[in-house]
Amino acid sequence: MENKSHALMAGLFTLVLLVAGILLAMWFNRDRVERVPFEMATKLSVPGLNSQADVRYRGLDVGKVDEIIFDPNVPGQILVHISVRPDTPMTRSTYGVLGYQGVTGIAFVQLDDDGSDPTRLTSSKAKLARIEIRPSLFDNLQSRGMVILKQTEELTQRLNTLLTPANQAVMLGAFSDISKAAIAIESIPAQLAPTLSGLPALTTQASQTLASIQTLAVDTGKLTNNLAGMSTSLQAPDGTLDRLTLAADQLGSASSRIEREIVPLGGDASSTLRAVNRTLDTFNSRPQSILFGAAPDAPGPGETGFVVPAR
Repeated sequence: MENKSHALMAGLFTLVLLVAGILLAMWFNRDRVERVPFEMATKLSVPGLNSQADVRYRGLDVGKVDEIIFDPNVPGQILVHISVRPDTPMTRSTYGVLGYQGVTGIAFVQLDDDGSDPTRLTSSKAKLARIEIRPSLFDNLQSRGMVILKQTEELTQRLNTLLTPANQAVMLGAFSDISKAAIAIESIPAQLAPTLSGLPALTTQASQTLASIQTLAVDTGKLTNNLAGMSTSLQAPDGTLDRLTLAADQLGSASSRIEREIVPLGGDASSTLRAVNRTLDTFNSRPQSILFGAAPDAPGPGETGFVVPAR
């Protein structure tokens, strides 16, 4: 009986010592850091997120998730209470997203800051500051999944319409036309071969033509220079143009003098010549007129001796 009582006391002492060790270990290992509480609100789903989940700021552990509850004031909204270290740079532009650890599906809160408002965000248990939860990559994929599926369905329908027998016949005809065009294109180099073979001679002739044009341009330049020199010499003082102008003036003066002096003499000379001609005609017809003088003129109508000529 005494042995049983000693064994019972030893067992109770062992249990008490074990419980004390566990409590002591928990006391030594408890987190003594004073954390700042924040509240996060979202209407998105939070799969895999549990209490005591990690809270990270750009990959660094800064706190834990305290609890996850429904918002009593807004139906369908979820409130996530978190606690972070006091040195965490929480600002008005800080936001959170859900991250996932590998393939386990365990979620954690990933904090980040877009820098739009660097004002420090203060929070306390009496007045919790609220942080926005933005959609994560999986949320975006889930929200756009239906759109992607709808677009995929429309693309499939269009492909089915494109591959109808009538369109297939059209595409086969187009491929046939392309094949014929390719065959025609293959024959083009053979047709161009004679022309290409004549290109060197044509190039040589073009070079000679260019050389001739250059020579002509040089000669034209020389001719232009000569014409310019000639023009300069003609227009120079006491030059050819001045001498021609002087000669023209002298010729005009001589013409005026001839008109004034020689022309009247010409008229007198004409009268004299006519008189001489009449005298010669009279001498030829009546030589005796030189000795006996000119015959008197025949009497006119009304004069003595006028005879009417016979008809």
